Amino acid sequence: MYAFMQNASQQNQQQRWLEAGDLRAFERQVYSQNGEDGIIQEILYRIGTSRGFFLEFGVESGIECNCARLALEEHWDGVFIESDETHFKELRNRYRDFKGVQCVNACVTSLNIETLLEANHVPPDFDLLSIDIDGNDYWVWSAITRWHPRIVVIEYNAALPPTQKRVMQENINHRWDGTSYYGASLASLAALGREKGYELVATNSRGVNAFFVTQELVTCDKFLDPHVHYHYSPPSYGNYLGAHPPRSGPWIEK
Repeated sequence: MYAFMQNASQQNQQQRWLEAGDLRAFERQVYSQNGEDGIIQEILYRIGTSRGFFLEFGVESGIECNCARLALEEHWDGVFIESDETHFKELRNRYRDFKGVQCVNACVTSLNIETLLEANHVPPDFDLLSIDIDGNDYWVWSAITRWHPRIVVIEYNAALPPTQKRVMQENINHRWDGTSYYGASLASLAALGREKGYELVATNSRGVNAFFVTQELVTCDKFLDPHVHYHYSPPSYGNYLGAHPPRSGPWIEK
């Protein structure tokens, strides 16, 4: 009975999202972890595609990531960056027959990100940037100034209150330890996005990724107004009250 009620509740929520035009209604998992494939596809349906070019880092072996469907099914060009050598070998082997897809073995930081983009001939106005490095995501996005992707997908820390501005202190040696100490709050990323000319248009329902679109493409006929619609999704991915075990650490208010 509980499972039936839970499923009915989920269906009702899905219907409410669909009626409101909320992008969470379009979640679909093909190669992504949390329905990002469907949300990205719907955003592209609403704003169109420019170059058909992506950049994603923190992809591990490339089996499960946000841009795999674009490369494998839509035949986009793009760049995958992975720091772990074992994962990178699998990544390179997986995409070796896709001539437009470059696989790069590098550790991305705020200090080298633009050098990496330039070295790998990423066009200045490409379509999609996906950032998932479990820590310094905010700082890396902040450091990208000469490139202006139309869509940015970035991991946020849903364990932090959505209205609270909080960013993990930058640490290029940071490695996620499975706790709640990583990344930035949704409020901090939304503020950074506005500074860079982006509007928050969605989060996925599990509270993992936030989706931003360049402001000139965010019109009322295409997207919900983030000032009146609550985009925050609470965490639903760990074994501690739905999130990762808490841990304190140095935070910066940004």
